[in-house]
Amino acid sequence: MELVLQACVAIFILGNLLASQPLAQSLKETFKITTVNFNGEQMQITWAAKDYFPDRNVTFFYKFGTDRQNRVWKQCPNYILDQGYNSGCLFKTEGITLNVSIKDKNGSELLFNQALKSDFFIKPNPPENVTFHWKSDRITIEYNTPKTSVRCLMLELQYKSKYDKEWQSRKSECCKTEEQGFDPEKCYSFRFRLERLAPICNRVSYVSEWGEVTVWRNGNLLDSCADDINSLSNEVILLLSVLAVLLVMFFLLIFVCKWQRFQKSVMPAIPDPKHMFSDLFNDHNGNFQEWIDKTDNAMVQTKMECVEHECIIEERTEQEEKDVKKEANEKLCELSDMNERDYLSSAHKTSLTPPASDTVSFESFKFFMNDDMYVIL
Repeated sequence: MELVLQACVAIFILGNLLASQPLAQSLKETFKITTVNFNGEQMQITWAAKDYFPDRNVTFFYKFGTDRQNRVWKQCPNYILDQGYNSGCLFKTEGITLNVSIKDKNGSELLFNQALKSDFFIKPNPPENVTFHWKSDRITIEYNTPKTSVRCLMLELQYKSKYDKEWQSRKSECCKTEEQGFDPEKCYSFRFRLERLAPICNRVSYVSEWGEVTVWRNGNLLDSCADDINSLSNEVILLLSVLAVLLVMFFLLIFVCKWQRFQKSVMPAIPDPKHMFSDLFNDHNGNFQEWIDKTDNAMVQTKMECVEHECIIEERTEQEEKDVKKEANEKLCELSDMNERDYLSSAHKTSLTPPASDTVSFESFKFFMNDDMYVIL
């Protein structure tokens, strides 16, 4: 009876082993893992636990070297969890040839196994100790040589000035590069990363993370481009301020000139009575009655003088001049008929002082006489 039971157990175990081989084979064909070798120092293997092992935990084993080296399998030291289930493993890189296997929770059932090359999945680190050498518009960039193969790496340089909205990118071979076309007066922000070439060196084209952003201007390391912007903006602000002040003064002068013309045309200036009537305020201390009385007397006296002057000076009409000439001719005729004694008597009479405002004519000459004048012929 015992022999029968042992035979049944042996058959059951053998059947499970035979059944597990096709299951592992089929899982290997569909199962996918993601492999990353961080700079040849640390391995990361991840898988989709929800898709391949739903509601089930698994155990991960690995070893470096070939089967001939007879190395011992190691269990994962650091699991990556996804909602409480093992979905990856982190472990140290110890060689090129890597064997991995995934088993059930107890480690008795093989679910997946695979052999791969660790150096086909290298993800490089960012460039370290980057230095700049400026010469005119050309810069030379150097950095530490990575541990991995240099021929498999490509440097990607990105830069951005304060006038650029997006990063500008350039690529070059590792580990020293020269680029030109940079304005030494501008402030630039630089960042770098390394790319592992595929399919020459990698099965997957992995690129490193971006290195720290550094700010440079004409070979000088700055904290930020804000310092450069502020220095330029101060000069610009000063220039704009001076121009603004000059412009305001110019428009102010124009406004004042236009305003004076406008004010004269719309609101004419009212004369100050203090200047027009200076004698009212200076001589009479603002006493209007006293000033008006004196002014009236002066105006009456002036009018009288004017009237007298008009009375003295009278214009002769043409008819009066003709009468005067006729009278003079008649007198000459009478003188010709008179004897010498009569002539002298007449001449003596003629030389007498004429009355005031009288007119004396001789031939074509005419004399106006007053009380203080006389004519002797």
